[in-house]
Amino acid sequence: MAGSVRTERGFSSDFLFGDVTGAIGDSVTVLPIVVAIAVVTDLSLALILVWFGVFQIVWGGYYGVPISVEPMKALAGLLLAGAVTTGEFIVGGLLAGLVLVAIGLTGTLGKVRVLFGDRVVRGVQLGVALLLLESGFGLAVSDPILATSAGAIALFVVALGYRRLSGLVVLGVGGIVAFTQVGMPSMVLPSLAPGAHLSMHSVSEDMVGATVGQLTMTIGNAAVATSLLLGDFYDRQVRPDSLSTSMGVMNLIAVPFGGVPMCHGSGGVAGKYAFGARTPNANLVLGVAYIVVAVTAVGLVAAYPLSMLGVILLIVALQLAHTSLKETTDYAFVVLVGVLSVLLNIGIAFLAAILIHLLLKRYTMPQIFNR
Repeated sequence: MAGSVRTERGFSSDFLFGDVTGAIGDSVTVLPIVVAIAVVTDLSLALILVWFGVFQIVWGGYYGVPISVEPMKALAGLLLAGAVTTGEFIVGGLLAGLVLVAIGLTGTLGKVRVLFGDRVVRGVQLGVALLLLESGFGLAVSDPILATSAGAIALFVVALGYRRLSGLVVLGVGGIVAFTQVGMPSMVLPSLAPGAHLSMHSVSEDMVGATVGQLTMTIGNAAVATSLLLGDFYDRQVRPDSLSTSMGVMNLIAVPFGGVPMCHGSGGVAGKYAFGARTPNANLVLGVAYIVVAVTAVGLVAAYPLSMLGVILLIVALQLAHTSLKETTDYAFVVLVGVLSVLLNIGIAFLAAILIHLLLKRYTMPQIFNR
């Protein structure tokens, strides 16, 4: 255990400096991804950030710990890589929400989880990372000088020992570049009108495959691993099925009204803790910050340099690839699934990974199936 801090539900009246700095820990992958989504699609960054802000506050208060709220990275990565359309991305988020609520309310998470091992989850992660690398490189070469400058900034931040902050720093520098082009943006109040991308035409094989691949990561990382970390760091026992339900609920509420598919995540929890968060006040700080940015600074998105966005995607991809390989010992299996994801698609790669995993488990550990 890295530490233990007993908390109660709700927010504390005592704000700690660590709760302010800890809020950064959950934003280092959220902001680059959601800005990228807003740049390459017609989805509203203001609405996206509002929903992130709302659910940072809601789940922080409900669980009483600095819990994370992050984009569903597999679906987001496939959208940014052009493997799914915006409509498929949105409908996939709703489908994932329905499945997660059903799993959580029926308490069947453990039964579903035994169908695939950690190596399947890591293989899907690597596949998404490789697709993001391809997409990020394509954007970066649009302005090699600016992209090289952004890359140098990221390497400098990494050299200082702040690897997780590199994407956020590049995002900030890109925002300064955009500011020089458009000046101070005006305040805009987002409208919660129903999304225009909800259509049965978006129900496709690619969408289903992408959603199933996302669910493998969500169950493994956002439910099971997050539950373990909350116990390790904050002495809060939160059942994976409860996390599954809360993830499903926020997607069913937010996605039809301009949000993007969201989940919890062990990376965000670890980031909050590493940056000093010890109470759910970190969620309150970050939630309010997201909402403030949503109404004051989204005008910068239209002028955001695509080449720097490409570098951000490269950073996110490398971080995701690093996680997938660091958390496994089955390197050959994970790399195979990742390559299949690029050569075929994420859905076929996922099904192939499950089949190979079960066959290996069957013939190397038959006693498991004979109990």
